[in-house]
Amino acid sequence: MNGLLNVSSSPHVRSKLTTGQVMYDVILALMPATVMGVYRFGLHAFLVIATSVLSAVMTEFIFDYIAHKPNTLRDGSAVLTGLLLALCLPPSVPLYIPYFGSLFAVLVAKCLFGGLGHNFMNPALAGRCFLLISFSSAMTSYSMDGVSSATPLAVLRDGGTIDILEMFLGYTDGVIGVSVAALLVGAVYLLIVGGITFHIPLAYVLSFCAAMAYFGGQGLDPLFLLAHLCGGGVILGAFFMATDPVTSPITGRGQVIYGVVAGLLSAIFRVYGSAADSVSYAIILANLTVPLVDKISVPAPFGLGDNAKQPKPKVPRAAVILTVITLIAGVALGGVNYLTADTIAQRQMEENAASYAAVLSSAESFSYDDALSAIVEEYAGTGYGDGAYGNVTINEVVVGEDAGGNVVGYALSVTSGDAYDGTLTLSVGISADGVVQGISFTEIHETPGLGMNADQPEFRDQFSGIPAQSLTLGGEINGVSGATFTSTATVNAVNAAIDFYTNQITA
Repeated sequence: MNGLLNVSSSPHVRSKLTTGQVMYDVILALMPATVMGVYRFGLHAFLVIATSVLSAVMTEFIFDYIAHKPNTLRDGSAVLTGLLLALCLPPSVPLYIPYFGSLFAVLVAKCLFGGLGHNFMNPALAGRCFLLISFSSAMTSYSMDGVSSATPLAVLRDGGTIDILEMFLGYTDGVIGVSVAALLVGAVYLLIVGGITFHIPLAYVLSFCAAMAYFGGQGLDPLFLLAHLCGGGVILGAFFMATDPVTSPITGRGQVIYGVVAGLLSAIFRVYGSAADSVSYAIILANLTVPLVDKISVPAPFGLGDNAKQPKPKVPRAAVILTVITLIAGVALGGVNYLTADTIAQRQMEENAASYAAVLSSAESFSYDDALSAIVEEYAGTGYGDGAYGNVTINEVVVGEDAGGNVVGYALSVTSGDAYDGTLTLSVGISADGVVQGISFTEIHETPGLGMNADQPEFRDQFSGIPAQSLTLGGEINGVSGATFTSTATVNAVNAAIDFYTNQITA
């Protein structure tokens, strides 16, 4: 009888590792970045972290109490959510920002879906995206000691120079967890203790670099790729956000697929997107693909013979239906756009004509100059100024003439792709004697009450009656309060028009 074997129910392979140990390992791994953030940005950064963590903990405690559920604070997941969210925040945000962010992250993205293990997206990233949508101005304002400044990626995008070493060490403006060196120390610790594997981070980083090299316009320029790796939360996302065990695939092959999806989306959103963050939205969208990735990456059952018929992964029916609906909708919208393209173009021409008259009121008529149009065509698709004015395009230039046929000035249509909500287009009028006559927006979709205030006389009128020479935000031009992106994009667009006038028209 002593030789009898007792077979228990699955799982047959057990581990003493607990959820709490996993969470506290990640918290410990985040300590170098946390300490560096507090050292770099001071007391207010510490208060932001403390508020975020306390809000997350209290939200989970109160929810468990009201829902008559066991207290789950000991597993450390609430602390980790609050800490991760805090490290994604600018150090100068008001304290209500981390409070509401953690409240949303724990209550909406976690507890209401059943608690730990049931959330379908990373709670900390859900909280960050909620804050980006609800408090966009505060979430995109980076300052230290009361002095606002641009992040390194914003400087790089505007054609400026950056220090890669400072970015790596964390001595630049950005979120609290900006130190890549400190984050990598924590990442190495997690890899050593087995808290994460290399599959997701490696797939994420390699696919991100490949996509940035392809879409970024700089090829395999090492400094360009390093700058984007060290900025914008890529390392924090790759090693600490995307690797969340609840919202990532369970197999190694699935994790590689998932990491590639997240890395590609991060790069594409960064290059072509208009949102203030690319990594957060990319990882959340990748989270939503996890059920499908798990479905197609589950290996064949152990012990199934080579000659036996192996089950083939099937794409869920709902995914097929959704894809078909999306294709039909895309074709329909494309058809409508094709049918109305001429009407839209005609209306745009009329709006441009009215805009030219508004910025060059001394002109009785406008006409095209073939030589100037040829110069504009040379820059089509490449941007103007080699990045000196950011992502700016000269659309067209028209010549303004009085009733006697004399040239009184020029009107230029300019588009900037660096606005907060994507692009803005404006007309700039410059008289023949080199004086800016004014600006008029023909396309602007900024935030109401913030960026849209750029279309108010208080801001527009600053560009009237000033010499056609380089303008500076904070110098000749006062920016719109709380709308740095919009103000900068507008000034850059006007400066590009002035540069074209000076070097292409009057040179």
